[in-house]
Amino acid sequence: IGARRTDVGLAIFGIEPADTGQIEFEGKPVKIQSAEQAVKLGIAYVTEDRRGLGLSLPMPIATNISLPTLRRYLNGMGLIRRPAEQATAEEYRDKLMIRTPSVDLEVGKLSGGNQQKVMLSKWLNSRPKLLILDEPTRGIDVGAKKEIHALMSEMARQGVAIAMISSELPEILGMSDRIYVMHEGRLKGEVDRKDANQEILMKMAIS
Repeated sequence: IGARRTDVGLAIFGIEPADTGQIEFEGKPVKIQSAEQAVKLGIAYVTEDRRGLGLSLPMPIATNISLPTLRRYLNGMGLIRRPAEQATAEEYRDKLMIRTPSVDLEVGKLSGGNQQKVMLSKWLNSRPKLLILDEPTRGIDVGAKKEIHALMSEMARQGVAIAMISSELPEILGMSDRIYVMHEGRLKGEVDRKDANQEILMKMAIS
């Protein structure tokens, strides 16, 4: 808390553009000034606050999943093609094992782990090249954590770049290829997976 890791994710996603510095994406400098621009580039951001910022709790699962890519589901008159929206939701329900009797169920009625899966589904449906995950397993049970970690590994194998922001050292050590440690808004160091352990990371974080 206070390391300002989330601020980096928000800057890359264009929600709170950085005052200084440069972002390079796919080897080219880019200036990202809005979330819409980030999505067009192929960047997705899964917030740590799923109930307050990540999901619309009174709305159905299917509607939540289609929100970032709504244009894809509009017909010539600007109306939503519900069968297409439902088919996408069913696809992610099966793929991420979202436990629900129906994709028409309100998201607010799901467990924390299943809400997290819906939020992941909504951004995976945007077909990102870079997926920023801010505390992806906070507040969910062990079983859901394992499923989300397995999904992250599968996405990485498929070529999706993943930037994970996490406070859990076991998760960081278990999932990361490279680790960047921040302290009070500054980068304190970079560690390769093979050289990383809890002692090294903690020394960087408090120095």
